[in-house]
Amino acid sequence: MPVKWLLHWQPNQGSTFSSQILNEVTQSIESLNGVKEGTWKATLNYYKPMLQDQANQAEFPREFVGISLPEEPDKYYFVIRSQRIVVEADSSIQMIMESLQSYKCKLSFYFEGLEYQLGDFRLRVGKVVPTHAETIRGVVMEVEYLPISSVGMAKKLMEEFLEIWQEAMSKRSLPGKFVNKELNFEKFGLGDNYTPQHTAVGYAFFMANLMAAIQAGRG
Repeated sequence: MPVKWLLHWQPNQGSTFSSQILNEVTQSIESLNGVKEGTWKATLNYYKPMLQDQANQAEFPREFVGISLPEEPDKYYFVIRSQRIVVEADSSIQMIMESLQSYKCKLSFYFEGLEYQLGDFRLRVGKVVPTHAETIRGVVMEVEYLPISSVGMAKKLMEEFLEIWQEAMSKRSLPGKFVNKELNFEKFGLGDNYTPQHTAVGYAFFMANLMAAIQAGRG
C-alpha cells in the first residue's frame, strides 16, 4: 500500500474553517496539473462502553474510535490511543456491536471531498463535518506517494512535495496552512511497510487534535 501522510489545516488565530479554503486548495492542485479522479468519503465514530455495573469501568477503555476508509470498504478499524492498540475487523462488526449494545456510538464525523492524481501522488482533500450537521469542523488532505510503501524511504520525497505544495499555497494568501504531524507508528506495533492500520492511527490522532482545538475554542 502506498505511503500516506495526513495533513490538517491549521487556521491562523482568529480565523475559521470555510468552504472557501477547500475551493482554494482544489484550485491550487489543478494549477499544478492535478487531474480530478472523483469523490471520496471516510467516517469516524467515537464509541463509549455501556456499563451496567460502574464498578467494571476500569476494565474498559473510556472511549475509542472506529474508522471506515474508502480504500478498504469491507474493513473497519478500531484505535484505542490510550493503550496504543489498532485492530482491523470485518465491516460487519458495526452491526454486531449495535445488536450487542456493549458500546454506544456517541459522536460521528464524515471526511468527504475530491480526489486528484498529480504525477506519482494521489491527493484527497476534504472537509470534516459532524454526521448530523453542516458545520465544517476541519479540513484534511491525504497525500499518497504511489510508488513506495516504505514509510522511511518515502519520507524525503514527501517532505520535498510538501515544500512545493506550501509554496504554491502561499501565493493564495490564505488564513492558515496545512500541517503534517509526524507519528510514532512503532508504538502501535506497526512496521515500516505502510498499511491501512497506519492510516487509521493517523485519523485517530487527527481527530484527537481537532476535538481538543474545538473544545479550546469553546473555552
